[in-house]
Amino acid sequence: MDTEKIKNIKRILVGVDDSEDAQLAFRVAMKRAIELDASLYITSILEKDEMNVYQVLSADYIHSQVNKLNKHIEEYKKIAEEAGVKDVHTITGQGDAGETIVKQIIPQVNPDLLIIGALAKKGIEKYFGSQAAYMAKYAPISVLVVRE
Repeated sequence: MDTEKIKNIKRILVGVDDSEDAQLAFRVAMKRAIELDASLYITSILEKDEMNVYQVLSADYIHSQVNKLNKHIEEYKKIAEEAGVKDVHTITGQGDAGETIVKQIIPQVNPDLLIIGALAKKGIEKYFGSQAAYMAKYAPISVLVVRE
């Protein structure tokens, strides 16, 4: 292993949702951020394809879901800070999780490493998991796919 490249990891992006794999990815990302003294960027994506047509057309519903997601991701930030990560940021998006992270979040954050869980939750709470293969294939940076 080339330790010089590991030392150059200064920005870690982690994708979170409530699946066990994503929780594990979050713990791995926090540990790496502490070990490498790296900034940690926590992201979660609101996927509209999990909503019905009436929900998608309702600006109030979308707004409430975005607010709920933003509050939830702030909880992750607090956990990371309490664990000892010195520099923690959050970023949310809307759309297809894999595509949004690869095409929008990564260019905004400019991370050195993306850490994601491998499995998906079923239903409305599924933000990642099934998207892991897409991100591993198309992300312009190294991707660590964490499995339970």
